[in-house]
Amino acid sequence: MTSESTTGEGAAQDHVDRLRAQWARELPDLDTEPMAILGRAFRLGNMVRSSIEATFAGFGLDRGEFDVIATLRRSGPPYRLTPTEMYSLLMISSGGLTHRLDRLEKAGLVRREKSAQDGRSVQVALTEKGAALAEQAFRTDMASELAFLQPLDAREREMLAGVLRKLILGIEKRQVEAQSVE
Repeated sequence: MTSESTTGEGAAQDHVDRLRAQWARELPDLDTEPMAILGRAFRLGNMVRSSIEATFAGFGLDRGEFDVIATLRRSGPPYRLTPTEMYSLLMISSGGLTHRLDRLEKAGLVRREKSAQDGRSVQVALTEKGAALAEQAFRTDMASELAFLQPLDAREREMLAGVLRKLILGIEKRQVEAQSVE
């Protein structure tokens, strides 16, 4: 790693380093190490959010609408899911999904169809127009996000992805354990 990625003497400091230094001065007995990781993750998300949203807006979509058509597109042929499957995958309320589906259906990107297996049930199908738009928007988004990663070489990106995966798996496990106690 370069000296810019450390907090040693003479190294470049980022916003989180400055916050930690202020807290160390004010509350010297408090360990602020979680800020070094989680604070940076939060800041990183905030720093790239507007660019990601602008990418989707360029395709006439907001982030939530993109999430819906992307979920259908990555589900594979025939690009159909039930609303229950969708809101479970998207982790949103059924009402929030209904609102998004209404807008996407009006735009011709999805259509609601009666289920072939159960006439009482509905499936959401991605239209050809929706599939093409989802793929085009995703390709553009990945190119844009890759540009943010340029300060890291391939080895560093792989290492960071692995460490973040390990952290997320640990947090997910902890959440599942907490839910099973309730």
